[in-house]
Amino acid sequence: MAKKKVFVFLPDGVGLRNFAYTNFNDFGEELGMDVVYWNNSVFPLHEKLGLQEVKIASDNLHPLTPIYSRARKRIELNLWQKEFKDSVYKTYKFPFQYHTTKKATRSIVTKLLIATHNSRKGLGAIKEKIAKLERKNSKYHYCKAQLEAHQPDLVLCTTQRATQAISALLAAKDLGIPTATFIYSWDNVPKAMLVVESDYYFVWSDLMKAEMLKYYPYLKDHQVIVTGTPQFEPHFDPNRITPKAKFFAEYDLDETKKYICFSGDDTTTSPLDQYYLEDLASAVQNLNKAGYNLGIIFRKAPVDHTGRYQEIIEKYKQEITEIAPAWKAMGKQWNTILPEPYDFSLLATVCEHSELVVNICSSMVFDFAIHNKPCIYINYEQPQLQSGIRDIGQNYKYVHFRSMPSEHAVAWATSKESLQATLENVLKNPKPIVAQVLKWFTVVAGKHPKTSSLEIWETIKNILN
Repeated sequence: MAKKKVFVFLPDGVGLRNFAYTNFNDFGEELGMDVVYWNNSVFPLHEKLGLQEVKIASDNLHPLTPIYSRARKRIELNLWQKEFKDSVYKTYKFPFQYHTTKKATRSIVTKLLIATHNSRKGLGAIKEKIAKLERKNSKYHYCKAQLEAHQPDLVLCTTQRATQAISALLAAKDLGIPTATFIYSWDNVPKAMLVVESDYYFVWSDLMKAEMLKYYPYLKDHQVIVTGTPQFEPHFDPNRITPKAKFFAEYDLDETKKYICFSGDDTTTSPLDQYYLEDLASAVQNLNKAGYNLGIIFRKAPVDHTGRYQEIIEKYKQEITEIAPAWKAMGKQWNTILPEPYDFSLLATVCEHSELVVNICSSMVFDFAIHNKPCIYINYEQPQLQSGIRDIGQNYKYVHFRSMPSEHAVAWATSKESLQATLENVLKNPKPIVAQVLKWFTVVAGKHPKTSSLEIWETIKNILN
């Protein structure tokens, strides 16, 4: 019997970690699938990883698609705010920009579309317009020709939030090819980041399935399938973790010290992040004077190339060792800053050989939880906060933080003055926090985080049968 051919569609580089750097391809082949990566990213999958790929050479969007997509998102958020009587949805809106003629024009047109389509009927019209625009786009015809030539039995889109995926999935739909889309991140559903539509949606957990059915009531129960996420699988593979002696020697770490990881955030989430690193370094300095022997491993956000931490790192060079993520810029856009395969191993190793992680509202809390390590969430303003700079406190009001089964799933640093005491308490007694964060991890990531890739393939097999 001929193998079923599955196109694993990468509209950009964000799906590489989940679907190319894990064992996802191997599981598919073991189940008798013909796995082909339909690659719209700049990463050369065949050259670097030996994976079967069909390259998409076109990255064209219809010029109006980004404008209509922004309008779609804001209309959805407006409708949810009204329907659920919850002001949180307005905090998901990025401000309009007017500092260039092009951006000002886009903002004005977007606002006009919102004003004239701010209803369920209007939202439907916006979605229809996006599909109509993309079917006129040259990329639609390019992708359609590729699908006709290769004739896959199913297309799995590795992220739901990329406008680059719209025309390709429309082409598959028009050819009668079943499509499935993986919901990429734990916070994406309530943020109105469902850019594409498909026949099936693969989600992390029962929680995410409930969210999908809540926000998109036109979906049927059987269309939303809980598979887990491959994102955390490498943490369970001991072969990916570098032994402590080798790791410490490679990065010039001191084996007599206990290390705390500070994982940096992007400039949108935490615009004053460098000062929180400084606060942690000062706390560690004080604890070391009191007899502790601590150090800090600093891992910045992979897409942060601002250099904003350098002055702090130099000032506290006795306390801070930077271990940069293994990501590489392969283009000028943010979504062409791509992880290298080694980064999974690097992250798992940092988690294993650190005592805990400190950050602002990051999902790194779950990476460390797998290694039975606690997290401190920072939640206080910096004195440098000025008008126009975003306060980090609003992050914790987002819908996805309501999934936390107990506020004790993390330790909270609610002031610069309390950070040192919080750190000391967590170092002395991490077990209660770890017990609670593991419960939270199960709520968010599902019950079988070790075998999500296999679960996705079993689901695909069932769909094809």
